Amino acid sequence: MSLDLKVKIGLEVHCQLTSLKSKLFCGCSSNYRGKPPNTCVCPVCLGLPGAMPVVNRKAVEMALLIALALNCKIAKTTFFARKNYFYPDLPKNFQISQYDLEGGEPLASNGYVTFTVNKTRKTVRIRRIHLEEDPGKLVHPGGIGVSPYTLVDYNRSGIALVEIVTEPDFESPVEARSFLQKLRSILEHLGVFDGSLEGAMRCDANVSVEGGGRIEIKNISSFKDVERALSYEIIRQKDLIKKGVKFGMETRHWDETKRVTVTLRTKEEEQDYRYFVEPDLCPIVIGDELIEKLKKEMPELPDARKERFIREYGLPEYNAEVLVGERALADFFEECVKIYGKPKPIANWLMGDFLQCLHSLDVSVSQCKVKPEHLADMLMLIDKGDISIKIAKKVLWEMMKTGKTASVVVEEKGWRRITDEKFLLEVIGKVFQENSKAVKDALVDGKAIHYLVGKVMEITKGMADPELTNKLIREKLAELKND
Repeated sequence: MSLDLKVKIGLEVHCQLTSLKSKLFCGCSSNYRGKPPNTCVCPVCLGLPGAMPVVNRKAVEMALLIALALNCKIAKTTFFARKNYFYPDLPKNFQISQYDLEGGEPLASNGYVTFTVNKTRKTVRIRRIHLEEDPGKLVHPGGIGVSPYTLVDYNRSGIALVEIVTEPDFESPVEARSFLQKLRSILEHLGVFDGSLEGAMRCDANVSVEGGGRIEIKNISSFKDVERALSYEIIRQKDLIKKGVKFGMETRHWDETKRVTVTLRTKEEEQDYRYFVEPDLCPIVIGDELIEKLKKEMPELPDARKERFIREYGLPEYNAEVLVGERALADFFEECVKIYGKPKPIANWLMGDFLQCLHSLDVSVSQCKVKPEHLADMLMLIDKGDISIKIAKKVLWEMMKTGKTASVVVEEKGWRRITDEKFLLEVIGKVFQENSKAVKDALVDGKAIHYLVGKVMEITKGMADPELTNKLIREKLAELKND
């Protein structure tokens, strides 16, 4: 049997509205990260008898901003529903969510997102967007497959989530990852979401291979793992189909450590959740005035910012797209331009060594010790000839680790470029004395001079000004020829 089978992938993306100060239905702080377990809770988010939820208006407005940015149709009236299922992370035994019940609809629907993957533009349809509360967090010491018990932390319970459900328009794991990167950039530019926070964006992926059943992979926490999980699952399903093994709907878990999917349970059908209207919350009427107000407040989105970077700063399209892929990086770039004023070298450094350093240190742009003024200072030192590009790479790394400015690093390390002619002539004299054959070669072959320059750079640990060194060596060779 040929394994050239069609793949369909749909995503359900859960994004916390991290800019909110309180939870979706109560006044508990939304700043639960790093707090002792089960301390950011109250009777409402714990579902205690008699506790009544109240909708966070700001959460609704943020969700509507997202819907507008994703080109969705906004509902005139929407309401919350109870999604019933029994699981330890749900203290109420139901989740307050939204559903397409008769006479009602989710907050928004029928949108789309356009993004670039492998230099090709692709559009993915958005089926619906709705608000819901985040469940608590289950902790499995040692990993879900080996842990002898499960711990529950309800600090996260009740945090405002926006769920974004796509149509099954993805045909590869790479497309899914590219979409998530674009979505994160949009949410960050809207100011409703900080993608660098742990668990701020989680993804359920539905994947099916032609000839098999639909499999849902739950709670994947990073873009890289979405691609890995989907790649693994596609190979697994194709192998089952090749062997003639029948399989139906199923929910699986992605094991990040073993990099495999494992069975959780047979997939529930929608009727299993027994949705019904949440009796403790009134319907939400969304008026035209609110929509117009939100449209006027809409900040510059990634696509518009990309076009402005190309137009205003003369950047290539690819560079502009990479920079706006993360709001913090785009903001860093623009702040640096205000100080240094040369967009192209700034962009090149940010896209190259800057991002490589962040990756090596496993920190985000917002956590980085290097500020725009630090990078601008370093670039000015290069322009003045105080440091070479090679030394600048070392300076950047030191700034990343220490938070010191480029000028301080250069002085402390003694990395300032050597331009003292008298000193350089002494070094060149030594090089000529110790490398007589190379000197003879250079007298008849101009290219051989590079060896002598390299020796000077070696002795000075790369600090010698290469242009001045080259000039002085040529002058000395000319003198020897005349002699």
